[in-house]
Amino acid sequence: MSKTFASHADLAEKKISFERLSDNAYAYTAEGDPNSGVIIGDDSVMVIDTTATPAMAQGLIQAIRSVTDKPIRHVVLTHYHAVRVLGASAYAAEGGVNVFASRGTHELIVERGQADMDSEIGRFPRLFQGADGIPGLTWPTVVFERELTLYLGKLEVRLMHLGAGHTKGDSIVWIPSQGICFSGDLVEFNAGVYTGDAHLAQWPATLDALAALKPQQLVPGRGPALKTPQESQAGIAYTRRWVSTLYACAQQGVSQGKSLREVYADTRKAMDPDFGQVFIYEHCIPFDVSRAYDEASGIAVPRVWTAERDREMWAALND
Repeated sequence: MSKTFASHADLAEKKISFERLSDNAYAYTAEGDPNSGVIIGDDSVMVIDTTATPAMAQGLIQAIRSVTDKPIRHVVLTHYHAVRVLGASAYAAEGGVNVFASRGTHELIVERGQADMDSEIGRFPRLFQGADGIPGLTWPTVVFERELTLYLGKLEVRLMHLGAGHTKGDSIVWIPSQGICFSGDLVEFNAGVYTGDAHLAQWPATLDALAALKPQQLVPGRGPALKTPQESQAGIAYTRRWVSTLYACAQQGVSQGKSLREVYADTRKAMDPDFGQVFIYEHCIPFDVSRAYDEASGIAVPRVWTAERDREMWAALND
């Protein structure tokens, strides 16, 4: 078991890939680091999840400029976690950029934006290069309830909140004419599934709603782009298996009156054989079990993670 806090030992740079999925869609992935997406319409560009800092966003902007000179006019936050959204200010230099998010995501920024920012910067030193250049929290300029349809020229793009899962505000970006989905962290594949702010009991039903769209290609929040219907469904199934196993262990442990540390040990016995070697597993699993234990104990709203709480939990489970 790794004793090093969170991702402090993860210092090796990852190979970045910028893959074309269609005439309009691209996946920006990095060997298990947070993914971003790009949609190029007739007259403008959409960026889906912005990277962690304005400095790190420059790599994505350079990739976009390698294939188009159309202006970046749309930024979508699939959910609120600092590592996904704090690079948004880099795109403002283009002028006239709208930032889209669900109502639930906006509420999370209001409720815990600064605490989450401080927490995640403390967890991921490599992913917050140039953190001193972050001007502050990222705020949406357009907030939607369940669904919003945009047209990038003739190309229809739907922003859809299918239900709670990874957070209460998860959204997907869907190109219906091409069957391409950018899922954010609602789906992960061959990587740790972070559930520290999750609604675990609701997550499988939200995945069912996503699966019902029958995506032809799917870009998960972490892991490689999934380029066939079969791979897309496998990514959804992978995430469902993680979430269901985790929550079942917590429910069983709480019903038996076990402590958090005991449930952590039991959960690792159940999950290590299947998931123990995937990227960021050791980082995720303490936070995941902590949230699962809370939800199984009746704490419906995820507690706010702070830099102090992060360290206290880590020490309680790993020392």
